[in-house]
Amino acid sequence: MTVRLVVVDDHRLHAEALASALRLRGHRVLAAAAPAAGAAELVIGRAPEVCLWGTTAPAGPGAFDPVARIKRERPRVAVVVLGPVPDPRGIAAAFAAGASGYVRHDERIEGVERGMVRARAGEVAVAPQLLQGAFAELLDPSAEPDDEGARLLRMLTPREVEVLVRVAEGEDTRRIAVGMGIASSTARTHVQRVLMKLGVGSRLEAAALAARTGLLDRATGSGAAGAFGAGGGGEGTG
Repeated sequence: MTVRLVVVDDHRLHAEALASALRLRGHRVLAAAAPAAGAAELVIGRAPEVCLWGTTAPAGPGAFDPVARIKRERPRVAVVVLGPVPDPRGIAAAFAAGASGYVRHDERIEGVERGMVRARAGEVAVAPQLLQGAFAELLDPSAEPDDEGARLLRMLTPREVEVLVRVAEGEDTRRIAVGMGIASSTARTHVQRVLMKLGVGSRLEAAALAARTGLLDRATGSGAAGAFGAGGGGEGTG
């Protein structure tokens, strides 16, 4: 049973790989794209039967705004979200935006295909345990959502917050050291501690995580950023 679809994913290479696999199984893939490439407009313009919408951050603010837009302008397009197993709020947000299904991103291609076919048929394509948690959240949304940005900010010292902001602004180790009045070795140590605490493997990932969770906005607008411009603050040359 051939399905006409568009594949969208945070990682374009993943979108293209999934699209290739589905073509080999006889489906008609109209396009494969990343969200930054105007994917919502692409889906609206192509009007597929199904849109596979991959995301790494389903609980992030505004994660499913494009899905809501697609459903407003193309209500007949069935959107199936491919993502990790997040807090039920993430799954609830997907359904609240109008998604027809939620499939784990590590699901085998056969599982993705089943989800597509069910969604096109107007059925809910989601594992029962995920659906139960999502419905519970939709029915009782009174609990405050987990503020990941605030949680991450609490893990960092004021100096580490300053380092993170400088990293996000593209400063290398030497510029961080000069700007903070500390030795390059000390700056390098701060950067490594920030990466470790945030659970990321590179400066680029740290900057992306900080931007996605709103941590940068909180950092530059909070007392934690008060150390900025304070010079070495006793750390000297490390």
